[in-house]
Amino acid sequence: MGSIERIGLIANEEKPQWRENLTQSARWIREAGRVALAPQIGLGAEVRTDRDERDISAIIRIIEQTDLVLVIGGDGTMLHAAREIRVPTTPVMGINTGNLGFLTAAPMGRLAEVLDRLWKGDYEMAWRPFLEAGVVRDKGMTERRTALNDFVINRRELSRMVQMRVRVDSRPLTTYQCDGLIVCTPTGSTAYSLSAGGPIINPDCEVMAITPICPHALSNRTVIVPLDSVVEVEIGDGHPETVLSGDGQDSFTLSPGSVVRIRRSERRLHFLSVGGIEFFQTLREKMKWSGTSF
Repeated sequence: MGSIERIGLIANEEKPQWRENLTQSARWIREAGRVALAPQIGLGAEVRTDRDERDISAIIRIIEQTDLVLVIGGDGTMLHAAREIRVPTTPVMGINTGNLGFLTAAPMGRLAEVLDRLWKGDYEMAWRPFLEAGVVRDKGMTERRTALNDFVINRRELSRMVQMRVRVDSRPLTTYQCDGLIVCTPTGSTAYSLSAGGPIINPDCEVMAITPICPHALSNRTVIVPLDSVVEVEIGDGHPETVLSGDGQDSFTLSPGSVVRIRRSERRLHFLSVGGIEFFQTLREKMKWSGTSF
């Protein structure tokens, strides 16, 4: 990757001080002789509130014109930005103003340090895979979606369990009686899957995890499969209506007998992080692990 000269800025407007954070970021970038492009505050140096500059098409145009997309917010903001990035070679970096922030590189308080490292070329890049889900119905494949973190199949009726028959690469795995099922990437292993009892997976591992939500059988545990596997989930007949969602941001209804086919997507997200901040350090900080004394 060459020199980083043009930086696109995207912020979560629901976070406190989002405008101040965005404006300060743009100021530091411009003071370093780089170009800052931000649809929420306009393309020039002056802060503006034009609604036309804040639509999705404006954000996509910004992304296409930049060497790096700097996302200011939490993991949800990063997931939303990832959905809009159509240029696979445009890297993204997150600056955390939320709570956990597993997808972000550093907190807002360290932004000046992060930018200084970027100008010096002290950064690392990695690819993160997306998953693709398609629903097989009588007329073939419909409703294709992609997700960076996970796909979740949930029951719509809270009082009843749903039955799901799962196959991996056309081989039967098991039939779950549960509240739902999560299929996640390593990136998504620290999200909903972790809350449901799934494992923490290093992002460098090329696998995906299948985790049942509140399974009826206590022996049902997370199953790790290769990232190139095809996971098929068939919704049992006569069971409650279920919903498929990707990254918690997009959902549609599944009827009994539907088959959800989940596989690795051709899409990838180019993650950028500054030197010296790595996955295990982030994990220790976010999970508040103190370790033991020797």
